[in-house]
Amino acid sequence: MYNQTMVTDFHLLGFQASGGLRLFLFCLFLMVYCLIICGNVLIITLVFISKNLQTPMYFFISQLSVGDILLTMVLVPGMLYILLNNGGTITFINCIAQLYFFCSSEAFEGFLLAVMSYDRYVAICNPLRYATIMTSGYSVVLTVFCWLFGLSFNLIYTITTSKLNFCGPNIIDHLFCDLVPLLELACSDTFIVHLEIYVVGIPNLLVPITTIVMSYSYIVQTVVRIRSSTGRQKAFSTCSSHLTVVSIFYGTIFSVYVVPTKQSVTINKILSLLYTVFTPLVNPIIYSLRNKDIKKAIQQSFIF
Repeated sequence: MYNQTMVTDFHLLGFQASGGLRLFLFCLFLMVYCLIICGNVLIITLVFISKNLQTPMYFFISQLSVGDILLTMVLVPGMLYILLNNGGTITFINCIAQLYFFCSSEAFEGFLLAVMSYDRYVAICNPLRYATIMTSGYSVVLTVFCWLFGLSFNLIYTITTSKLNFCGPNIIDHLFCDLVPLLELACSDTFIVHLEIYVVGIPNLLVPITTIVMSYSYIVQTVVRIRSSTGRQKAFSTCSSHLTVVSIFYGTIFSVYVVPTKQSVTINKILSLLYTVFTPLVNPIIYSLRNKDIKKAIQQSFIF
């Protein structure tokens, strides 16, 4: 007659391995965690203190770093605890909260990558109007909308999930509270939750992907018309880092959630590490190693 959560906590299995392997993975994850935090904090600091980096493009990059830090802090400490203890318990409320912030940060990054592609479209296809279109105020507004969309859309099915009955086993064979393994433990009907996921997936996936594809379609058309090979190379170089990040982000997301393949639980865990740990790690590396302005800002700020 009414929903009642009988399970008060869940047990996350993580990687079930020998003590030596778990200790090695713990040290590896801890090192990666520190690198993620330091790398993304460095990007945010450089954009904040360097006058050369106070442009819309670098402002968006700094916001991408903020999203990566949020994602990392929500998931990785729990993963470290699970590795160290060969499993760990998380309360029902904390599990739902982890699910919400994980999904929200991923959705925010998708919207932000779409905004960044639009920024590159304006810079290459309308260079004379770039300064008047992509003002600092407009950049802030676009970023705020990315956060609002990311935080609001995923709240719909997160609330519905929290109202499901969980009365059976409470063991989640995963590294964190992901949506799919959580729904598999529900005792009540999950049709509404799946319906909400598909409805929310339209703005969460189709809108950013459509924006990115359309932006780069116009960019390619514009670059092809450039007669100078040097000009074409310069135009493409401004987009290479963003395209690399987009490919990694959506490639890992599609490999886990969209492409219908039967994979082992271990393979799913490894793939989940790609978009929860690997992507936040490589994003600052891609933007720093392949960007002359950020290299110059590092030299001016930290090298005397």
